[in-house]
Order: sequence, then C-alpha cells, then structure tokens
Amino acid sequence: MTEKLIFYGSLAYNVVMNKFNIRKWYDRIDQHVLLGALPLRGQFPKMLVRQENVRAVISLNQDFELNYVSLSNEEWHNLGVEFLQLPTKDFVEVPSLDNLHKGVHMMMRIVDQASRQQQQQQQQPISNNDPTTTTLSPKPSIYVHCKAGRTRSATLVACYLIMAYNLSPESAVNFIRDKRPHIYLSTKHLEMIQLFQRSLNRN
Repeated sequence: MTEKLIFYGSLAYNVVMNKFNIRKWYDRIDQHVLLGALPLRGQFPKMLVRQENVRAVISLNQDFELNYVSLSNEEWHNLGVEFLQLPTKDFVEVPSLDNLHKGVHMMMRIVDQASRQQQQQQQQPISNNDPTTTTLSPKPSIYVHCKAGRTRSATLVACYLIMAYNLSPESAVNFIRDKRPHIYLSTKHLEMIQLFQRSLNRN
C-alpha cells in the first residue's frame, strides 16, 4: 500500500511539473528514441503514434504502475505498437543486466528494420513523375519510459546509446542529460551501465 501511495503521489507531482512547463513529459534522444514519463491514457498514446511515429514502447514499470493509468499490451497492439515490459521496482532496484540486453536488443532490431526499409525506399524507381515517390516515410520511433523518465528508463537508453553509437557510459549519460536535463542516475545505476558495456566487450 505504501509503495502505491508513493507512486501516485510522485506521479501527481510529475503532472504538475509538466503542467507548469518545469519538466517536459518526454524528449527525443535521437532519430529513433524518445525518453519520457508514463504514457497516460487518453489522447497521449494516439499522439505518440500520429505525431512521433511511435511503433514500439518499452516500459520499466511494475504492473501496478501501469494498471488504470496506462495502456495494456493489447491496447498498444491495437494501435499498431509493439510493447515490452521490463518490470523494475522504483527507488530500490536497477534494471537487471538481462533486461537491459532484452530492451536494447528490441531497440536495435527496430532501428535496423527502419534502416533496411529506408534503403529499399531509396532504391525504388521514380514513376510517373509522382513527387510522393521520393518522400521517405518518417522514421519509426521507440518510446522508452518509467514513471518520470528520469532513472529506470534513462538507464536503458544509456545502454542503447553505448550499443548504437559505441559511446562510453559517461558520454552516453551526458548525451541524454543534454536532451533531458532532469534525469537522475545514482551510483548503482551508473555501475549497471558500466557493467552493460563490459558485457558487450566480452561477447
């Protein structure tokens, strides 16, 4: 019960901070990845699909954090969005190494698919002088979130940047902080990001 009270209280705090433009609900990190807070029910999920071309959502929330306030796996699927949940307790846990690999693997798969599709579009011949044939479709985006988009989800996005751009852990965190200044990564989160990088070097 205490855990739920803390969750709903801090969620309300995040809503107020966003309403007064103190914190953005989400930020684009690169051409494919959005890092943000809980995608609340209502028009927000549809906006993500329509305006940001979100085709996948990765949540690091526990079940009770998603119940009632966010969409279910089936509801995301009905919007044409792939959904992956990597449950991690807020405040007391860091995402496990296994879950970080699962999340990054999904993100890289979607990025690679988008790259192949773009190459195919570029190779298609222009027919009938139709200008629409030269317009590439928007790049698909992945929305990575926890409750506030500050810690759990930022940890995963840092690992993605290490994998995608061969960044150091420090550079990955600084890259995110430049886009989303209010992220918070404690020593244990930074250590897990470093562990993720070392696990790549062993493979």
